[in-house]
This record gives sequence, C-alpha cells and structure tokens, in this order.
Amino acid sequence: MSPDLPSLVFFGTPEFAVPSLRALLICGASMGLVVTQPDRPKGRGKIMTAPPVKQLALERGIPVFQPVKVRDPSAIEHIASFGADLAVVVAYGQLLPAGLLEVFPLGVINVHASLLPRYRGAAPIQRSLLSGDLSTGVSIMLLDEGMDTGPVLSRQETEVEETLNFGALHDRLASLGAELLCGTLADWKAGRIRPEPQDSSRATYAPPVRKEELKLDWTLPARALVNTIRAFDPVPGAYFLLQGRRVKCFDARVLPWEGKGRAGEVVGLAESGLVIQAGDGVCLSLGSILLEGQRRLPAADFLRGRVIEAGTLLE
Repeated sequence: MSPDLPSLVFFGTPEFAVPSLRALLICGASMGLVVTQPDRPKGRGKIMTAPPVKQLALERGIPVFQPVKVRDPSAIEHIASFGADLAVVVAYGQLLPAGLLEVFPLGVINVHASLLPRYRGAAPIQRSLLSGDLSTGVSIMLLDEGMDTGPVLSRQETEVEETLNFGALHDRLASLGAELLCGTLADWKAGRIRPEPQDSSRATYAPPVRKEELKLDWTLPARALVNTIRAFDPVPGAYFLLQGRRVKCFDARVLPWEGKGRAGEVVGLAESGLVIQAGDGVCLSLGSILLEGQRRLPAADFLRGRVIEAGTLLE
C-alpha cells in the first residue's frame, strides 16, 4: 500500500466510477470498503445485476456494502467502523448525510464531471452537450452538505468537439477524473493543496434528464436539434414519431445548406444520413436510426424496405 495516500472508503456505482476505482487500486491506495447501490433488475428479463463498481471490487477482493439508505444510522456506523482517513465519491447515487461526512478526518472527496461551479447536479455531461459547450472538464472537490458546492482541490479541462456524443464524452471525463485522483489525494494528504472556494454567483445547474426532453422538437434550430441528439447518444436516445412508432436517432450532423420546406420535413438521403429540415431552415442529417423494438442501423440500411419519401413530415 502507498504511504503517500490516505486510507479510504470508496463510494461509487456506475461505469463512470470504474476508472477512478481502478486508478486507486493501481496506485496502491489502502481501501477497506467499497460502498455502492443495491443490485437492480436489468434488461428485458429483469435479471438482478450488480453495479459495475461492485463487480470490480469483488474481482479485487474488496469488501462491498450496499445499503438501501446510506443515511441510516446503522449504515453510517458500519462505514465508520473501518476507520478510514478519507472517502472518495464518484457517481454514487445517494447524498451523503452530515453524520457521514464527519466520519472521515481528511474529509470526503468527490469527482464531478464539470468545471465547477458550472453544472452542479445530476446530469452535467448531458447539460453541457445540450448547451453546445466547446469545452468542459472534471473537478475534484471536497463534499459539504450542499449540492456540489464544496471547495475545489483540482480540475482538468477538455475540448468538446462538435461531433462528440454523450458516450464518448462520458468515457473521456471518467478517464480524466481517474488520472487526476491519485495525485490529488497525495497532495491533499501532504497539505500541498489549498482548497478553492466556488463562486456561487457563477453557478449553473444540471438537473436530471426528463423523459419529455428526449422527444425532438423540429421547430428548433438545426444546431439545437443536433445537440439534443448527441446529448442522448447512445442512451437513452432522442426520438421522433413515425406513423405513431418511436424512432430513436443518432450520429446527427448540421449540414451546410438550407431547405425550402417545413420544420421536420424529410428532404432526402445524403451520404451522412437521412436529411431533415429544422425550424431555422437549416438541414441536419441522422446517421443512424433505431425503430423501437429493433436494433440500431445506419440510416441507409434502415430505409431499405421502408418508404420515407421526401416531403414526409416527422412528428
């Protein structure tokens, strides 16, 4: 175990947290416990499935704790019994109560997928893409009782290319957070970091994605529609309706030409995909498409056997 790193408890649940957990194991962190969400039913068969963080922890022989409510006194007592110096939280999925934050002498450190104070909250990656940001990043901060309001210990910025979708940006930010984590923990333990308070006057928020946000509004400008599609690509998928059936769309691009029809009107098929006119007259292409109950296909393959004529108005 590395003497440069504090002993810790790790809180995390989804794939986003896996690179951070793996990085801590590689750099020799002393980890007495991993806390994660309970197993959930998954897929059409509703098979009980362990969270990705749990799967990695068990592979490495680390004890796992899955409280339904981490704020329960018995859960706090169990976690405190490990006597760790510090906790690391990465997309755990529950707010840690004050009584748990006070358990760790060196505090609780959180890896957050934005450049705080921008995009405090549950969906920072999606909100950044929806806004069409040209850059974003990760922040490592000290947790307090607020929603992502604690002082920042370190951060890393990255460019957001206009073709980048949620899946790719998610993976990039998960890796960036993992790369920052061990060095930040070592510097924090050694007293080499002065926490930087957030300027709350500059704060913006990233609430959870609502189901109604997934349905495309063709009256919006082409760039806004493309940003919506990439924010939900590959999951959960932005969609439109075609003959009453939900059609998810991906790999969207703004095209350098305008149409002469109506918002949501099919213009035709281009090399980049199915071409639709947006509300500002600018066209966009949908590179791949998924009809509910089927698999994702390139637009050209999707259209084989399905007639979507030019002039069709999408809902």
